[in-house]
Order: sequence, then C-alpha cells, then structure tokens
Amino acid sequence: MQNQENGSRSYLFSIVLVAVLGGLLFGYDTAVISGAEKGLQAFFMGAKDFSYTDFWHGFTSSSALIGCIIGSAFSGLLATNFGRKKSLILAGVLFFISAWGSMNPESFILAKGEADMTLLIVFNIYRVIGGIGVGLASAVCPMYIGEIAPSNIRGMLVSWNQFAIIFGQLVVYFVNFFILGDHIAPLIESVGNGVNRIVNGADAQWAIEHGWRYMFGSEMVPAGLFAVLISFVPETPRYLASIGQDAQAEAVLAKINGAAKAKTILSEIKATMTEKTEKLLAYGFLCIFVGIMLSVFQQAVGINAVLYYAPRIYEAMGFNNPMVLTVFNGVVNLGFTCVAIFTVEKLGRKPLLITGSLGMALGAIGVACTFGNPALQLLCMVSIMVYSASFMFSWGPICWVLIAEVFPNTIRGAAVAIAVAFQWIFNWIVSTSFVPLSNSLGFTFVYAMYGVICIVAAIFVWRLVPETKGKTLEDMTALWKNRK
Repeated sequence: MQNQENGSRSYLFSIVLVAVLGGLLFGYDTAVISGAEKGLQAFFMGAKDFSYTDFWHGFTSSSALIGCIIGSAFSGLLATNFGRKKSLILAGVLFFISAWGSMNPESFILAKGEADMTLLIVFNIYRVIGGIGVGLASAVCPMYIGEIAPSNIRGMLVSWNQFAIIFGQLVVYFVNFFILGDHIAPLIESVGNGVNRIVNGADAQWAIEHGWRYMFGSEMVPAGLFAVLISFVPETPRYLASIGQDAQAEAVLAKINGAAKAKTILSEIKATMTEKTEKLLAYGFLCIFVGIMLSVFQQAVGINAVLYYAPRIYEAMGFNNPMVLTVFNGVVNLGFTCVAIFTVEKLGRKPLLITGSLGMALGAIGVACTFGNPALQLLCMVSIMVYSASFMFSWGPICWVLIAEVFPNTIRGAAVAIAVAFQWIFNWIVSTSFVPLSNSLGFTFVYAMYGVICIVAAIFVWRLVPETKGKTLEDMTALWKNRK
C-alpha cells in the first residue's frame, strides 16, 4: 500500500523492474548473434549470386551497431519531444520487429530459405532496426530510472540496469544452447582470401536452416513483454514538469516520495526549468566533455575485447575448455555488478570508478606480462578475470549512473544522446580493432595498451568527474554553473 508520508517503495521498485527490462533486451540483442552467427554464416554461404566472404560475415555480425549509433544519436530528440516513456515503448516495438524480421527475413515476400544478396540486405535492415532499439534503450532506460528515483537510492537503482544487461547476455547464451540442443553447429574453415567452406554440412543442416532463425526469434518474447509493460508505467516527473504538467508530476512524486516531500521536490524541479530546454553548452564545455569522455573511457578500456571474444582469448591462452571459462566469466561479471549495486550509495561514484580503473589496469598488464607463457597460464586467466570483474563493479554500471544524473535537467535529453552515441562509436572501434590488432601486434601489446588507458581513465575521474552521490538532479544545475 502507498504510504502518504513516505511514498511506496514497492511502487517505485515495480516501475524500475519494468524499466530494466530494456537493459535486459539491450544485453539480449547484442549477445544473440554469438550463438546464431555460425548457422547464419553457413546459410548465406549457400548463396548463388554472390560469395559470402569474411567481410560480409563481419559486416552482418556487427550491423546492429550501426543501428545502435543511430538510435542513441536520436534518443535525445525523441526523449525531449515525446517523453521518456513513449521513447521506451518505441524501443520495445523496434526490438520486436527486429526479432521477427531476423527470424523471417523473407517476410512472406521473398522465397523461403533461398539465400541471396537481396535477403542479406533485408536481414541486415532488420538487425539495424533492432540496433536502433538498443541505442534508444541504452540512453533512455538509465535516464528514465535516474529521473524517477529518489536521490538517496538513485545510483543503486540505475546500477540495476547494468545488471539487467549482463543478465540478458547470460540468458541468451543459455537460450541459444537449449535451442541448438542435440543438433550440431556448422564447422567452418577458411580456404583463403576470406572464403570459407562448411566441413560438416549434412550433420549441421538443422542449425543452418532453422537454428539461427529460432535464436533471433526468441527475442520476441521479452521484447513483446517489455513493450506491453512499459505502457503501464508513469512518465517521469522531470519530463512532466518540463511540459507544464505539474499536477501529474506531483502525483507521481507523491506515490514515490510521499505527499509532503513531493511538493518540495516539484518546486526544486520547477526552479531549474525556467525553459523547457537550453543550449547544449549553456553550462560550459566541461559539462559535455565529462559526459562524452565517461562514455569513451567505458569502451576504450577494452572490455568488449573480453565480452565479445572471450572464447577466442581463452583458446589462444591454451585452454581446452574456452566455453566453460566464458560462462564462468559471465557468472563472475554478474556477481561483481552486484558489488556496485550495493556499494554505490555508500562509497560514491568516484571511488568505485578509480578503484575499478586501477584494478582493470592491474589485470590488463597481468595479461600482457603472462600471455604466451604456459607456466603462467593460470595467472593469465586470473588476470583476465580481475580485469573483467573490476570493470563490472565500476565502469560497467557507474558510467550509466553518472550519464543519467550528471547533466542539468534542461539539457539532459540532448547531452545523454551525444554521450551514448560516442559510447556506441567507440564500442564499434574497440570491437572491430581487437582481432586485427591482436593478430598483427599480439595480445601482449593490446592488453598493455588497455592497461595504460585504464590508468589514464583513473586520472580523468580523479581530476574532472564530480561526485554526485546524495545530490538531486536539480543540484546539477548549480554544480556546473559554479564550474563554468
């Protein structure tokens, strides 16, 4: 029941639970390709009108990132003009369309099961649509939670979004495993010049014809659930106040914080919203620069080199069971994300980011010093785990927390969009550069480079990033005005 004096925590948590489903879909959509890509590759290798080379497979596997950049870039425009809630509904619809279209790219128009260039283009369009949903959700979900949550637990609640992302990745790993079942994934080997052949075509026929379709289609279940449930949550009080719907804003605040406190919070919100929006640089260049660099460093520290290529890395280390280690690494990641959730309001944002940066540096340099030495194989594996775990209690969740809360109300939509767009751009840079860099310069060089970037990230946080623990979103206006 709602407490008129203190508000209802159960109401708040139910809203946040629905919102973090967007984070789960974020993780699900970005990781579903890991189980589907071999069957997908084998399917399009059967095309008669073109040769499905490594280039085409690399592009197809990462085409969703194009949509992520587009979705995040337009998230500010959508969130500011149509609201946070409607933007999230749109993201859910895009997730659903992408899942259905990726499962059935023929769309009842093209010939079923006949691979050709037209079908490849249509498939990639559907993946880009899903990427737009991911980009939109990645920006708006933490913004929504940040604007709905009380300041004393805002960091913890926004951190649950990162937990949902990692959990979504783990869920789809298991879903893909169960879909494949007793069937065999295609084994593909190179014949040179980016061209490949299927070694076990007859045995892997089910995976080639059907498996990848079911894996992509499985996302329709959480996507449909999210699109429906998000329709029942309220719009954020900050957005409602920005469009002059003060009564509705106060009603939402009262349900969460209690009637008396709602009036105080609404007056603070209104005091910072003399205009609906302000110019992006109204609070100085440093405000935007800090937000952008938080996103850049979250990716430049190289975490996606582990998340996307963990089996390849463990195999290169000499381990015979890379998939088992990858799953174990995922469980560790989930556990250390919980560390951030339950300490962010006690320790603050900056201490976690700095500690995590130094822990990542230690792990990355450990990999650089031990990789390739059979006698230090175990230490190399532990270094990877330290590197990954350090990210999960720091840059993984805390970056999203800060991006959601560090900008003033009147520029938040546009500023978050720019910051998150940079995050997806550097995600693409790191993801596409890791394999060629490691092949040409070696794992030792690459991880030494990541270690140095981690140290620079710690210095950046120490010198430039403000501590936002315990501050209201309205406090950000005065904070950045004083730092101009």
